[in-house]
Amino acid sequence: MGNVLIVVEANSDGSLRKATLNAIAAGQKLAAATGGQVHAIALAKNASALADAVKEYGVTVHAASGAHLEHPVAENWAPAIAATAQSISAEWVGAAATAIGRDVMPRVAAKLKAVMASDILGVEGSGADVSLTRPMWAGAVVATVKLSGSVKCFTARTTEFEAVAKAGGGEVKQIQPAPPAQALSKFVGFKEVKSARPALTEAKIVVSGGRGTKGDFKPIEGLADELGAAVGASRAVCDAGWQPNDLQVGQTGKVVAPSLYIAAGISGAIQHVAGMKGSKTIVAVNKDPDAPIFQIADYGLVADLFKALPELQAAVKAAK
Repeated sequence: MGNVLIVVEANSDGSLRKATLNAIAAGQKLAAATGGQVHAIALAKNASALADAVKEYGVTVHAASGAHLEHPVAENWAPAIAATAQSISAEWVGAAATAIGRDVMPRVAAKLKAVMASDILGVEGSGADVSLTRPMWAGAVVATVKLSGSVKCFTARTTEFEAVAKAGGGEVKQIQPAPPAQALSKFVGFKEVKSARPALTEAKIVVSGGRGTKGDFKPIEGLADELGAAVGASRAVCDAGWQPNDLQVGQTGKVVAPSLYIAAGISGAIQHVAGMKGSKTIVAVNKDPDAPIFQIADYGLVADLFKALPELQAAVKAAK
C-alpha cells in the first residue's frame, strides 16, 4: 500500500494555504496509482484549527502541536514529519514546491534515507511502475523519472495540480511531536509584503513587466488594477532593483499559471518562460517583432507598452 503523507502549510494568519490543496491533489494521484491512502501532517504551536480545516478535504490529518513548531524551521519540522511517515508506513512524503516545501523536504528525505524528486509536474503509471515527470534545464526538457527505495520524497509544482475540493470524511489524530532540535538555527522574523492586489501565485490574472518598462511600472500597475490582477516582473527588473524580488516570475522566482498572463516589455528568456508557460492564455506586448515571447504567446501585439497598455486599460474600463 503506497500511503502518502502531505505536509500542510498555513498563511501568516494561521489559515490553510491554498498550495497545500494542490499538494494533496498530487498525493491523491500517487495514492490512486499505488493503492494507498492520503494523510496530511499539520504542524503549529496549536495545530488543531489548521488540522480541522484540512480534514474537510477528505484526508486523515496528524496534528502536531508545540511551541517549537510555531514557525516552519526545517530543523524542527523534519523530525516530526519523518516520524509520522514511519508510523503510517508512508511510501511517499511530499509538500508543495513553495519556499517552505523546498526548505523542509530535503531534510525529511535525509532523515528517512529516501530518494527525492523536486518540482514534479505529473504522475504516470501504476503500482511498481509509477514514475514522475519533472522539469530540467529551466523547463526546456521534461524528464520522466522513477524513484527507487521504500520511501520517496517530492515537492509538487502547484500550477500543475488542480486544488482538491472539500469532500468531508476526514479525521484528525493528535500526535506527540519530536522534541525541539538543537538550536543550530532559529526563526528570527517574517516580513510579509502587504498588497491590496491578489497574491501572485494565486491570482487568476497576472500583468508582468520586463526590461522594456525601463523601471516605470505605472502602465503595468494601472492595467493590473483595472483587471483586478496581480503584478509580476522579470528577473532583469528585480535584479535592477526596480521592483521587489517577491514579484519575480521565473525559474528563480515564482511559478504562476493564471487564466490570463500579460507580458509587457518582456523578451521571453527561457528563465522567465519556465515560470509562466503553464498559463492558460498568454498575451505579449513588445516593440521587437522577433522577441522570443511571441513564440509561446496566444496573442501578440507589436507595440510600445507605454502606448498600448493605457489604451487597453481604457478599453477595459469602458467595457465595464
